[in-house]
Amino acid sequence: MTIDAIAILVVVLVVLALLGSALKITREYQRAVVFTLGRFSGVKGPGLIVVIPFVQQTVITDLRTITLDVPSQDVISKDNVSVKVNAVIYFRVVDPDRAIIQVENFMVATSQLAQTTLRSVLGKHDLDEMLSERDKLNSDIQAILDAQTDAWGIKVANVEIKHVDIDESMVRAIARQAEAERIRRARIIGAEGERQAAEELTRAARMLGEVPEAMQLRFLSTLQDIAGEQNSTIVFPVPIDILRGLMKAAGEGETPLPTIRPASGGTREA
Repeated sequence: MTIDAIAILVVVLVVLALLGSALKITREYQRAVVFTLGRFSGVKGPGLIVVIPFVQQTVITDLRTITLDVPSQDVISKDNVSVKVNAVIYFRVVDPDRAIIQVENFMVATSQLAQTTLRSVLGKHDLDEMLSERDKLNSDIQAILDAQTDAWGIKVANVEIKHVDIDESMVRAIARQAEAERIRRARIIGAEGERQAAEELTRAARMLGEVPEAMQLRFLSTLQDIAGEQNSTIVFPVPIDILRGLMKAAGEGETPLPTIRPASGGTREA
């Protein structure tokens, strides 16, 4: 091989290398942040893009939703209970140039911000709220993160608290508290039932007292219930109002009530 052939081959290889560095292909979910001599000159992509070798540099940014696990954090709740909480964050880059220019590493920055925000927000709530109001806490954390990462060109779509780990002794204490709460509610319901029953009995007694005939009907109904119980001996008092009604019906007027002599002797007035 002659010197001219070697020179031509070198030139071809150099040209191919320059073309290879000048032509870049970005996928649909990627964008290329272009810097010309160190200064930001635009965002290109997707597809085939051309850059000037040694003059322009590119930083490829992924626009897909990123799932970021937040490591378990030690949190002291508002009611002084120590728990371990971890979460997961879903976010994506919506402004590639700010995500590259405004922050050194948006992944690390978002992770650190999520950890501090998680401790700050959960520390303002009681343990019961952490366990029962996760949707509200998720929304609060998401709103705070989204507002603070907006300057970085990042959109936080969702935050989910995965686990709230509690000490074993605290679990037993919570179980005892829940049992005591159930007993308290049962007693309140029982007391409320007694109160309502007393009110109804008082109302019924007042109605029976206002209408003597209703009392007599109630008395006869009670006698019928007792007679149906297959008792061999029935002892019941006879209301004075019934006797007086019978006397009036017989045309005897207001007469003294007869005396009742029990089998054992003696006299008892009804």
